[in-house]
Amino acid sequence: MRTSLVTGGAGFIGSHVAAELLKLGQAVVVLDDLSGGFVENVPRGAQFVEGSMLDVALIDRLFATHAFDYVYHLAAYAAEGLSHFIKRFNYNNNLIGSVNLINASVNHAVKCFVFTSSIAVYGSAPLPMTEDTLPQPEDSYGIAKYAVERELRVSHEMFGLDYVIFRPHNVYGEHQNIGDRYRNVIGIFMNQLMQGQPLTVFGDGEQSRAFSYIADVAPVIARSVDVPAARNQIFNVGADTPYSVNHLAAVVMAAMSTHVELNHLPARNEVVHAYSDHNKVNGSLKLNACDSGRRHCAHGRLAKAAGPRQSRYFGEIEIARICRLAGRSARQSVMRDEYSPHLQRLLSGPGRH
Repeated sequence: MRTSLVTGGAGFIGSHVAAELLKLGQAVVVLDDLSGGFVENVPRGAQFVEGSMLDVALIDRLFATHAFDYVYHLAAYAAEGLSHFIKRFNYNNNLIGSVNLINASVNHAVKCFVFTSSIAVYGSAPLPMTEDTLPQPEDSYGIAKYAVERELRVSHEMFGLDYVIFRPHNVYGEHQNIGDRYRNVIGIFMNQLMQGQPLTVFGDGEQSRAFSYIADVAPVIARSVDVPAARNQIFNVGADTPYSVNHLAAVVMAAMSTHVELNHLPARNEVVHAYSDHNKVNGSLKLNACDSGRRHCAHGRLAKAAGPRQSRYFGEIEIARICRLAGRSARQSVMRDEYSPHLQRLLSGPGRH
């Protein structure tokens, strides 16, 4: 039996990938620090270990004990706009933690390292973004993701560690943390609807993304290690058709049979349109993407059954200057669990991870 490590397996995409690996007959060990995930998301049959990628001793023990054949690295703190203000946290968790896993994978002769990057690495590239597009990330989150991509390439060249890199975008579905105010706009909208709140839309709402259902993405990631042509390649993965945030708001309200007003706030400093080309993954891995509104309906019913989650602000803003400009210290902002509307505009939005 093959054995895989899935980091972030108590989170959204990671839990679905872990479940797919179990279906494929693999033994699965999930490593998650529960900073954004939930134990109940870990699929039955997987061994759960609560811990951090920054705990090098723990990482080494896990690799020595289980002799992993494959590593699926999905753990990350994915909040693009917020990442500008939490640079140290971002690079520790999204880059240094990844390097710890790469080191262990080389030392323990892992056969393939699968990494979920993001189309955030492209920045404001011409559309549709292809794997040949020169990455020019515009936020600390995208920079960290691209740095890990480069580390995997040089680790392959230097040590022979095979890898597969995916750049997913705007994935939604079951196990999504709808209480996270910094990412996953569909989940944010659903959470607001269940609390009778207006839907927060930044700017005119015509910014567009291609929203991708988890059941179309997770199987492709899980089975990639068995496709020889995928080794040491990068793939965009997700849906093909972009929709505006205004259109998305209407679809989500219809899916949840609820209507509220849109609360338009000043526009954020963000990429207005972002979607990618999937010819490469369609050819090599036979992705069958789906943009059907029925996906939103099913997700909406499950979200209503689970109920709303309490949203929280990030607790340790490192760039305190913007808080001072907003009229209070970073510590005061954290203790009051609130920020000025100006700061909220900077720290949240649809994202592209």
